[in-house]
Amino acid sequence: MAIESACIPFPSELIMPLAGWMLIKEQSLPAIHTLIGGAYGAIGNTIGSVIAYIVGMWAGRPLLNKYGHYVLISQHDLDIADRWFSRKGSWTVFIGRILPVIRTYISLPAGIARMNIVKFVAYTFIGSFIWSTGLAYGGYQMGEHWEQLRNAMRPFDPLFIAIIFALIGLYVYRHIRHTKGHNSS
Repeated sequence: MAIESACIPFPSELIMPLAGWMLIKEQSLPAIHTLIGGAYGAIGNTIGSVIAYIVGMWAGRPLLNKYGHYVLISQHDLDIADRWFSRKGSWTVFIGRILPVIRTYISLPAGIARMNIVKFVAYTFIGSFIWSTGLAYGGYQMGEHWEQLRNAMRPFDPLFIAIIFALIGLYVYRHIRHTKGHNSS
């Protein structure tokens, strides 16, 4: 779980359902123990997320300040991101932690924007706990067919990836339009 949250795509949709089945169901423990599995998953997610946050905080900002214009990220864009994470970062991180694909990378922009670390850790843990517990419980319920949970979720991955690309496309379009507007005046 720490690996996934450190921006390395290692799907929790495989890890936590397996944990729900192997560590709980096969040990004949009641379903309430999926909360413990969820807590361990959330701890792993939080550790990996803090690593990604620190990378974003220490390396991301200097790299974007120096090379951001090559990928259409200006200082103005970084200022907007800073304001966003200072006002709505808690909810952004919380919701991001319970969405496939997005959950793997949300820590990096939070670190770049230097979101309050205490709020970041708290909302990361809470969102990760919900996600991990849900997956562990799904694995507990599905037993030896735990892999079907990932298969059931897989069709939604392209939707989230499409949304991300649409938002990137919108950003690029608006950035180019804004740049042309300033050049013509």
